[in-house]
Amino acid sequence: MLVVAKIPEVRLMKLQKFGDHRGFFSETYNKRQLAEAGIDLDFVQDNHSLSVEKGVVRGLHYQISPFAQDKLLRVVRGAVFDVAVDLRKGSPSFGRHVSAILSAEEWNQILIPKGFAHGFCTLEPNTEVIYKVTDYYSPKSERGVLWNDPQLGIGWPVKDSEAILSEKDTKLPCFVDVLDFFD
Repeated sequence: MLVVAKIPEVRLMKLQKFGDHRGFFSETYNKRQLAEAGIDLDFVQDNHSLSVEKGVVRGLHYQISPFAQDKLLRVVRGAVFDVAVDLRKGSPSFGRHVSAILSAEEWNQILIPKGFAHGFCTLEPNTEVIYKVTDYYSPKSERGVLWNDPQLGIGWPVKDSEAILSEKDTKLPCFVDVLDFFD
């Protein structure tokens, strides 16, 4: 099932899971089915992260051209509060965000297109996230926005004082100071 979020380019999907006494089977990626839904992307890299504690915040990250990335993200253990912020200057939703709860239990995923900053906060300990990207990681193209910038109005499920961040993520610029928006 494919659902359009309040920003139409961001897509939420509920995957089918077929289970019996042995366990389950699920197609987690099907290029043809996505193309039929208007999503025709070539993924080049899979990433897998583990966040040991509840309250880990990763993001808000993005890469600029020529290494901008579409992301197809899902949770295989635990749960996250996931956020995508529109950084496309001419977009009617510029500066607005979409958020969703993704979990292994719900077996859902989200497509975050190029032009969006992305981040998440773990809702359970030992949460594992897997995501596909359409371009390779490029340290020179990596950018970010401060996760708790009040101008973005994101209702994070963790207090600022309790969020667990990397040192790098604590030093990201506020939205008003971002220079590398998308056209």
